[in-house]
Amino acid sequence: MANRIFNQIKASLAGYFSLNGYLVPEEEAEQSIREGVSFKGTNILILVFAILIASLGLNTNSTAVIIGAMLISPLMGPIIGLGLGIGIEDFGLLKRSARNLLVAAAFSVLASTIYFIISPVSSGHSELLARTSPTIYDVFIGFFGGGAGIFAIASKNKGNVIPGVAIATALMPPLCTVGYGLATFQMHYFFGALYLFIINSIYICLATFLGVKAMKFKRMQTANPQRAKRMRRLIYTISILTLLPSIYLTYTMLSQSRFEMNADRFISHECRFQGTQVLSHSATKTDGHRVLSITLIGKVLPQDSIELALSNRMQYYGLNGVKLNIIQGDAGYLRNTEDMMGHSVGQIYELAQNSLVQKQQTIDSLRQIIDMRRQGDSISAHIAPELKVVFPQVSEIAVTRAVFGEISTGDLDTANIALIRYSTPMSASSRNELQHYLEARLRVKSIRLIPVQ
Repeated sequence: MANRIFNQIKASLAGYFSLNGYLVPEEEAEQSIREGVSFKGTNILILVFAILIASLGLNTNSTAVIIGAMLISPLMGPIIGLGLGIGIEDFGLLKRSARNLLVAAAFSVLASTIYFIISPVSSGHSELLARTSPTIYDVFIGFFGGGAGIFAIASKNKGNVIPGVAIATALMPPLCTVGYGLATFQMHYFFGALYLFIINSIYICLATFLGVKAMKFKRMQTANPQRAKRMRRLIYTISILTLLPSIYLTYTMLSQSRFEMNADRFISHECRFQGTQVLSHSATKTDGHRVLSITLIGKVLPQDSIELALSNRMQYYGLNGVKLNIIQGDAGYLRNTEDMMGHSVGQIYELAQNSLVQKQQTIDSLRQIIDMRRQGDSISAHIAPELKVVFPQVSEIAVTRAVFGEISTGDLDTANIALIRYSTPMSASSRNELQHYLEARLRVKSIRLIPVQ
């Protein structure tokens, strides 16, 4: 009973995925692919125009223009031809497709490089930057796009599949970004975009090869089985080697994404202060170290205390080992979010002004401390002439301040001290007179006399 139900389900599913009656004749599909491989005459002109349109779209950050360029581009032809050539073991088609793909890529890079050299806009936009850090998701896009492409070509009802594949696999924008990297001498753009183009090309080719095998296209009668076997091994090896860097880049991207999500949760739950708001924050990785920078606006909080309190809570949000950097500024006149949104320029000015005021206060405080130190160092020289007349028994004196700590309680006490060397012994009454004199002369409440031998 169970076997019968299983067989019924299997037969039903097989009916859904059966290709019988849905494919054009194999010769017709092959002819369509072979015609798209050629890159001469109008095809090469269309390619150059498409690359210039894509470059304009990337330069102006226009998604619509970029999509239009991808629809115009004939780059899919030689890549599909590569997969077909490997699948049916037609090495003539394989060589022609590889040569035409290299020529098309070279013309595309040359055209985009020339454009970005003469273009007045040289800054990279989001659509441009998005094509410099390929991940394993781009591998999947290329593979599934190539699979959809080969089955659409062989299908009687092609629909809008081919234009959709051209948009999804995005072969043109990476080549434009390669040209941008060359034109502006930014090699991270060049290598990142080139790697993305290689990923797309190889995995579209691999999907085409597997699709041809799945549809049981006939091999060439003159095919060399040993040579075909070596070619299959080569394409599998290249596919795996191309995949490996994307796995690492995907891991890096996911790690950064997790870091940013944890930072957002930490700030939303822990950074709630009375009279102080989080103006902005950034979670970055610099020289292998993760750094969470938080900018606060409002009442200035004790720096050491807030850093200690927040650092102890970071472990509960997966932020172990993250360096916390807190930047504070006082902008008390901004009472709510609406004020902050409406006074962004004033906000920045206020932060700068308060930062300068705080620094000036610190400088003034340090100057006072230095002046006090200098005065203490020179006070002995000032009172020396008076001491010589009033207390001739004193030969040397040094006045200073010391902090005493109570061992049992840990309390601190500041005391004024006079270190005195006597030329002749002084009586207790004379020492009392000297103490009162120094207290009056130095304007201190009390002073301790300590004899020095």
